Amino acid sequence: MKAFLAAAAAMVVIAAAAPFALQQIGFSAADAGSGSAVRLD
Repeated sequence: MKAFLAAAAAMVVIAAAAPFALQQIGFSAADAGSGSAVRLD
């Protein structure tokens, strides 16, 4: 039971921190969907 609770807590922490971490390293949907390699008509 302890392992399950630790895994659930880790999942919550990772899910909450992921958007902030990805934003800091420049891996956002806005950055990926715009640029010189993207052609929008």
